[in-house]
Amino acid sequence: MLFAKRLRDGVRRGDITCSVRIWQRPHVKVGGRYRMEEGEIEVDSILEITLADITPALARESGFAGVVDLLKVAKHGPGETIYLVRFHYVVRGREARAPRRSPSR
Repeated sequence: MLFAKRLRDGVRRGDITCSVRIWQRPHVKVGGRYRMEEGEIEVDSILEITLADITPALARESGFAGVVDLLKVAKHGPGETIYLVRFHYVVRGREARAPRRSPSR
């Protein structure tokens, strides 16, 4: 997933954890990781929504001043389906690892 430069700091800090995208079909998968600078975006969920679901609060949560500001950036190509993508940022090398098991005796 690509983000406008003005949003990247908020994504890295964890202040922005969702994005509204207008696509023909989803371009990401739940559980998928997508590079962003020194880290990655891991997709937690993708939900098809309607234009009425895009509220001023959702726009702010996505890092925008309002709905109009968000809609200017949300459209990617000729698609008309609106998706809400929830994600978290992971710094490479800091992924949570499963604890090692002790050898059985």
